[in-house]
Amino acid sequence: MSFQAYLDTIEKKTGLTPRQLLDKAKERGFDGPDTKAGDVIAWLASEYGLGRGHAMALVHIIKNGPVAPTKHVGTSGPHRDKSETLWLDGAATKPEAE
Repeated sequence: MSFQAYLDTIEKKTGLTPRQLLDKAKERGFDGPDTKAGDVIAWLASEYGLGRGHAMALVHIIKNGPVAPTKHVGTSGPHRDKSETLWLDGAATKPEAE
């Protein structure tokens, strides 16, 4: 599953776009590179029922911004992403090129 696919699945499971979840995370003080992954994982599990893998995708965005791990960009494996820039504004608004 690509990194973007994780974000799209998070949206399906929660009804919130990744950007909306990031806003909620910021309201809770989960903002920036010093954010503790365990705190975010616990919050997302308790409020949205997300598992560790999906929560860690959001932790990555909180800590690094909307950038896919470069080791998967442009590869041919199952975890490949087409672009280094991740789309946070919802699957319905994603440009067709994605």
